[in-house]
Amino acid sequence: MHISDAQSVEYDPHAAVPFVRPLSCSLVGKVLPIELKSGSLAASLYGASRIEENYYCNFGLNPDYHLELEAAGMTISGWDDDGEARIVELSSHPFFLGTLFVPQAKSTAERPHPVISGFIAMALKQAGKAPALTL
Repeated sequence: MHISDAQSVEYDPHAAVPFVRPLSCSLVGKVLPIELKSGSLAASLYGASRIEENYYCNFGLNPDYHLELEAAGMTISGWDDDGEARIVELSSHPFFLGTLFVPQAKSTAERPHPVISGFIAMALKQAGKAPALTL
């Protein structure tokens, strides 16, 4: 996007371009729904259009830059009930999926989280090995 001074206010409270800013309210310890974009990697991994996830954060993408992000090739593929971005993807990459939630918080050896399973399957594919996991 060629924004050399984009910054997170978590690290620079006086950022000229506050790309990451405090959320309107803390999501620490909350479980909230996320709507998934049809046809997205996230929707494919979950096999659903709506999910619930655990949060441990106070910062998120500044909505003022959502359109610029999408124009630059990043897709907002998951959002909360208020329209705030919760998942972003970069379709030009084999597996670029960023979340505001913490996938490992719900993952177990018996039931791995879909994002973690998907990442491992793609890593195996990229390494030329048959995926051990099915999505």
